[in-house]
Amino acid sequence: MTSTTMTVAILGPGGVGGLIGGLLARDGHRVICLAGEETTAVLRRDGLRVRSARYGDFTTPVEADTSLREPVDVTLVTVKQTALPAALDRVPPQVLGNGVVVPLLNGLDHVAALRRRYPAGQVVAGTIRVEATRTAPGRIAHTSPFTALELAAPLVDLASRLRHAGLDVTLRTDESAMLWDKLSFLAPFALLTTRHQAAVGVIRDQRRSELLAVLDEITAVARAAGAPVTAEAVLSFFDRAPETMKSSMQRDAENGHPIELDAIGGAVLRAAATHRVETPMTARLVAELAPTAGE
Repeated sequence: MTSTTMTVAILGPGGVGGLIGGLLARDGHRVICLAGEETTAVLRRDGLRVRSARYGDFTTPVEADTSLREPVDVTLVTVKQTALPAALDRVPPQVLGNGVVVPLLNGLDHVAALRRRYPAGQVVAGTIRVEATRTAPGRIAHTSPFTALELAAPLVDLASRLRHAGLDVTLRTDESAMLWDKLSFLAPFALLTTRHQAAVGVIRDQRRSELLAVLDEITAVARAAGAPVTAEAVLSFFDRAPETMKSSMQRDAENGHPIELDAIGGAVLRAAATHRVETPMTARLVAELAPTAGE
């Protein structure tokens, strides 16, 4: 990236991808959203419409297509894990060029899968903490006071441009620690809010003993995997989160969509088995949610 603006492909312009794509397009970057025919038609006609207390309500034009047809500077992979295999057909490896691929997915396993498909050195792990929902094709509701993105590489130029667009960006040097930092919060958040069909305020107030037990288990797995995560640090994030905040897994369950149970809960249990860490509460939650996973 040598020019002031960049060309960014958004694979999956849902809540996360639509919000980032909208912010980048509003800031003057060329944004190509990759989606199905219906969403592509809506985006070409109406652009991206974002509703956000932090960023304001705005509509911005974007390009849209069902497949990437030219090299880009950055490809942001923002589909759900359950849709990843089919979605990757929209980004043929031979078309990618030299741009970086940044997955902002939940869990751990997707990074290795992307590095098997694309040049490994071009795949840069990332995470994002945000509450953003696609309410209709091309329409995004951003409801959290934060949009915290982390990248596990010294991508200074990209980070600068993302910050200029309004995102909170941190560069990390330890990819595994970064992924576990996210999963250590996300797994208890997703599993408990979905299992009890309640927002985070109810979980931390009425299900606190269960929350503490799950946090102890998952952070123990994270530490066994080499990430310096503590239950106290994760709990402090829970206690600061807006009480009405819901997990994306919970919203998917409410809407009858497949939930990312394997990518989130399954990833924890697989790592626990590898490192021989007991996780009975987490395993119970995964087992109770399995009949409705739809994966």
